[in-house]
Amino acid sequence: MAKRERVVRMSVEQPLWRALTGYRVLTMIYAVLLAVFGKDHLGQQPFERPWVAFAYLAFLAVWTLATLPKVRSAASCTKRFLGADLVVALTGIMLTPVADVHSQTFDGPTLPSIWTAGAVLAFAIKGGWRWAAFASTFVAAANIIQRGEPSRDTFHNVLLVWVASIAIGYVVEVARASERTLARALEIEAATRERERLARDIHDSVLQVLAMVQRRGTAIGGEAAELGRLAGEQEVALRTLVSSGLVPPTRVSEDAAEGAVVRTVEVDEESPGEEAPCDLRTLLAPHAGSRTSFAEPGAPVLLPAPAARELAAAVSAALDNVRVHAGEGAQAWILVEDEPGEVIVTVRDDGPGIPEGRLAQAEGEGRMGVALSIRGRLRDIGGTAEVISVPGQGTEVELKVPKAQVSRGKAGSAR
Repeated sequence: MAKRERVVRMSVEQPLWRALTGYRVLTMIYAVLLAVFGKDHLGQQPFERPWVAFAYLAFLAVWTLATLPKVRSAASCTKRFLGADLVVALTGIMLTPVADVHSQTFDGPTLPSIWTAGAVLAFAIKGGWRWAAFASTFVAAANIIQRGEPSRDTFHNVLLVWVASIAIGYVVEVARASERTLARALEIEAATRERERLARDIHDSVLQVLAMVQRRGTAIGGEAAELGRLAGEQEVALRTLVSSGLVPPTRVSEDAAEGAVVRTVEVDEESPGEEAPCDLRTLLAPHAGSRTSFAEPGAPVLLPAPAARELAAAVSAALDNVRVHAGEGAQAWILVEDEPGEVIVTVRDDGPGIPEGRLAQAEGEGRMGVALSIRGRLRDIGGTAEVISVPGQGTEVELKVPKAQVSRGKAGSAR
């Protein structure tokens, strides 16, 4: 089958970058309006050198709008930009007493005002709490120098920016660690599901052939017995290989600029929307024979083609178990029920049944027929498989597939 790469991006940083973009624009507008109208409102003297103030604010507006693409993601927000952005903020703080001599007397805002916090927050989102502490320390020093004799309000504002930026930086670091953990969990899940898929295919083909060769060779004797012994050894080795999980992971994770990235290499199976629904009866009818009875509804039992094939393969695996473990003379029955909310397929036999604890023991020995070929297939399409067996009274395998989950069963399992 063809393969395709599926990319899943998970990032809690992107909302922060979008919020920072909006914050920079709004605070830039606020700084300009504050310089134009704020003096009269606060009862302060106008700028002694208004040309200094408005030249800086004009540059600040151009800088903010021109650098909006720089604060859209961690990849675009480079160290060089962060350094230049911090210099713009510090320059505005230090130019405040040049434009307004009374700024050291009255505890008023600086030229960039609260826009300065945006420069510090960019450091926090980009590099975590250590970068935030670095930037906020420079801002704090500039504010103290600009005030000359800093007041309690100055220390309060400086401490607020310092603590808030460090806290945000710490939260970003925790979020990145969580993303990496989730990406690793997806890697493990993908590798496990790929291993189970391969194990099902191997169990349905190679392992059964090796087991048959072993039985026939032992029964015939002579050189065939040696061939059977070798086949048995290879069967054990292959079961061990499959159950040990020696399958390369299909997903790799990165701590990329836009968050944790999971790239998936998957078998490109047809999605339910690309293939017409399939009548389950047509897939199960070939199993009917002298020792297998097939009971079906009078109307078509329509399921998405991939789900119908998986369900039919699970029924085939159950019948294989009947032939192998219940004996050649065992009788089997297949019953298909098309309920409003689910499709139920029951496979029953009149064999000797399964001793209690035998399924768990077989799974521990690497015999994954029920665990993978039946239960694994049903789980992948959102269904369930239940095995009911009473020693001496046969075995019943009940397969249920909820119709509401079939269309998204595989898509949900890959997330």
